[in-house]
Amino acid sequence: MKTTRHPRLAATLAALVTLPFALSLPGRGATNAPPIAWPDHPLSVVDCLNLAESQNGTIASARKELEASEGVVIQTRAILLPKAQITGDFRGTEEDSIESASTPFGTIKFGQTESWETGVRLVQSLYEGGRMASARRSMQLTRDAAINGFQTTLLDAFLEVRLAYYNALLALEQVGVQEASVRLLERELLDNQRRFDAGSVPRFNVLRAEVELANAKPRLIRARNAWRNGKTYLASLLGYRVANIITEDIPLQLADKLETTPFEIELGRALTLAQERRTELKSLRLGEQLRREGVVNARAGYRPSVQAFAGYGIRRSQFGSEIDNELHGWTAGVQASWNIFDGQLTRGRVVEANARHEQSEIEFDNAARQISVEVRTAYSNFSEAREVLESQVKVLEQATEALRLATARSEAGSGTQLDVLGAQTALTEARTTQNLGRRDYLVALAKLQRAVGQKVETRSKE
Repeated sequence: MKTTRHPRLAATLAALVTLPFALSLPGRGATNAPPIAWPDHPLSVVDCLNLAESQNGTIASARKELEASEGVVIQTRAILLPKAQITGDFRGTEEDSIESASTPFGTIKFGQTESWETGVRLVQSLYEGGRMASARRSMQLTRDAAINGFQTTLLDAFLEVRLAYYNALLALEQVGVQEASVRLLERELLDNQRRFDAGSVPRFNVLRAEVELANAKPRLIRARNAWRNGKTYLASLLGYRVANIITEDIPLQLADKLETTPFEIELGRALTLAQERRTELKSLRLGEQLRREGVVNARAGYRPSVQAFAGYGIRRSQFGSEIDNELHGWTAGVQASWNIFDGQLTRGRVVEANARHEQSEIEFDNAARQISVEVRTAYSNFSEAREVLESQVKVLEQATEALRLATARSEAGSGTQLDVLGAQTALTEARTTQNLGRRDYLVALAKLQRAVGQKVETRSKE
C-alpha cells in the first residue's frame, strides 16, 4: 500500500529543514558580548514580539538609524542659530617690505615685522533666500519620516517573528501527529504479531505492518528536525545566540497552540485602511515634501544672503615698538552677498531638485499601487485559508471514527488489515491537513493585518 504524501506539508517542512543552524547575535558590535539569558518559561507569540522589540538585531539597527536622523534634524536647524567664531592670526613680514616715511620727527614705519590679532565674532543669518523657513519645515518632516521608517521596520520584523512562530508551532504539532501515527502502527504490528503467533493471520500481515511502521519513522525524524530548525530560526529573530556547548536542542519552548480566532473585514475597508495606515506611504509622502523643500533650498542660490555680526577683537598696534602693544574694541555690522553669476551652479541644483521631487511623486504613486495589490493578494489568500479551514472542521472527527470502526471490524474478523492501515493513514493525513490549515490561516491573517497597517499587540491583556 502506498503512503499518500501531502505536497504542501512536504514543502513547508523542507523549508524548515533548510534553515541555517549558525546563529549570531544581531546588533551586537563586540564578539565577546555576554549572551542573552534564555527564557525560563514557554513563550507565547506576544512574548516573542516583546523580546524581538528589545533584542532583534534589525530593530536595534533601525533604532540607531532613528537616532541618526536626529543628527540630521540638528544639522538642518543649524542655519537658524547664531554661529560663534574665535579667530587668531600671527604674521611675520620682512622689514624691507614695510613702507616708511621720513618726517621732521624721524622715520615712521607703517607696519611691524611681527603682527597678530585675535577676536570673537557672533554671526546670525537674517535672510538666506528662503532656506531658513524651509529649515523649520524640514526639521519636523525629517523627524516624522524617520519615525515612520522605524515603524515600518518594526512591523516587518514583527511579521517575520509571527510567521516563524507559526511555522515552529506547525513543526511541533507535526511531531505529535507523527508520534501518534508511529504509536498506532506499533500497536498494529504487535496485534498482528500476536495473531500470527496464534495462527489466525498470515506472515504477510506482520510484514505489511513492519513496512508501514518503517515508512512512518522517517516522517517522525523529519518532523523533529523541522521542529529543531524552526526553534533555531525563531531564536535568531529574538536575538538569542546559541552557545557552542548546545549541540542537541536549544532551550526554547512555545506556549501557544495552532488555534485560530475569527477575523472579519471587507476588501474595500481593507484597501482604505492600508492607504491611511501604511507607514511606507506616510514616509514616502513626507519624503516628497522634503524633496519639495530641496527645491526651495536650491532656488535660494538665486537670492542674496544677509547676516548680522558683532564681535570683540584684539590686535597689535602698528606703531608700537613692543609686540604686546595692543588695541582692542567692539565691532558690529551687517554683511551681504549675492552671486550674480555662479557658472550655472544654482541652475544645475534647481534642475536636480525638481527632478528628485517629481521622482518622489512617482515613487509614492508606485508604492500606493503596490500596496493595493498587496492588500488584494493578502485578502484573497486569507479568504482561501479560511475556506479551507472551515472545510476541514469535521474531517478529523470522521477520520477518528473511521479508524475506530476499522479496528473494531478487524478484531471481529469482518474487516481486513488493509482497512485498518488505510484508516490510520487517513487519520494522520487529516491531522496534518488540519494543522496545515490552521497554520495557513494564522499566516494569512498576519500578512493581511500587516498589509492593512494594523498595529500588533505586544502586551498581554490583564
